[in-house]
Amino acid sequence: MNTKSEFDPQSFAVIGAGPVGCIVAAFLARGGHEVILCDVVSDLLKPALDPGIIIEGAENLQQKVTRTCTDIDELADHDPDVIFITVKANALPLIASAIEGFYREGMYIVSWQNGIDTELELAKILGKAPVMRAVVNYGCGLVGPAHVSMPFHHPPHHIQEMDPASRREAIAVAETLSKCGLKTDHTDQIISMVWRKTVMNASMNPVCAATGLTMSRAMNDPIVYQIVDALVKECLKVSRANEINLGWNYYSDAMEYMRSAGDHKPSMLMDIEANRRTEIDFMNGKFVEYGQQAGIETPYNSTLWALVKGLESK
Repeated sequence: MNTKSEFDPQSFAVIGAGPVGCIVAAFLARGGHEVILCDVVSDLLKPALDPGIIIEGAENLQQKVTRTCTDIDELADHDPDVIFITVKANALPLIASAIEGFYREGMYIVSWQNGIDTELELAKILGKAPVMRAVVNYGCGLVGPAHVSMPFHHPPHHIQEMDPASRREAIAVAETLSKCGLKTDHTDQIISMVWRKTVMNASMNPVCAATGLTMSRAMNDPIVYQIVDALVKECLKVSRANEINLGWNYYSDAMEYMRSAGDHKPSMLMDIEANRRTEIDFMNGKFVEYGQQAGIETPYNSTLWALVKGLESK
């Protein structure tokens, strides 16, 4: 077992063989680490072993992982140093309960996901000490099993521990990712970063999911743009009411960033088209929740949350 003073992670598990998980698994494996890719859908896993995960776009590589499994309980036999969770946030309670069955001191779990409070869902079951939260800055989509398109990659990514006692370990995870080609910095501002990213996701993703528009089409449609703009402003009110520091110039930066969005579908629209559950509860649902907490009305977030939940129920 690694000691506190010399944590040097070598073995990794990645839960979720979607595009986000395939990317982190491929880079870690390329760095020479043992990587176990886990997903309940066995068809997603087969190519990861042979011919390997294929990434095309902003990064281009083909890399085999060490092994795969379809049951989280199987990870107990391999005792990974670090587990990355890359699935949709609504699966977190089940995943955390499964990890609890074989968790041991010195093992760390990273929420490598979108949405607000994903790390809190893990900590409810596993405690704060082993849990880390990351903000990921790449766009991706699944072309096919273990075949990923990566339209953009804007490093660095960021990571922070929930428990200050695990700071050294979080820094070690960041250094390992960076050596593998996924430039990652340790931060002490992860909550602000999570909210900064989620404001944009909550303002763009559900609008595209409800309309079927790509990101650039939504931003360039004068009527749809008004909804995106209103969502951003409403999310800003909720953030500031809850004392989340986004920065004085966040609004202009966010709108400029979204105006440069490519003509591609965000993950929430792809989820709706594929009849999958979305991350809406950890995006707009969270702004509704934190709005109620601070006494802020959230009609735009409530409406988009309800619309996407209605689409999910189909």
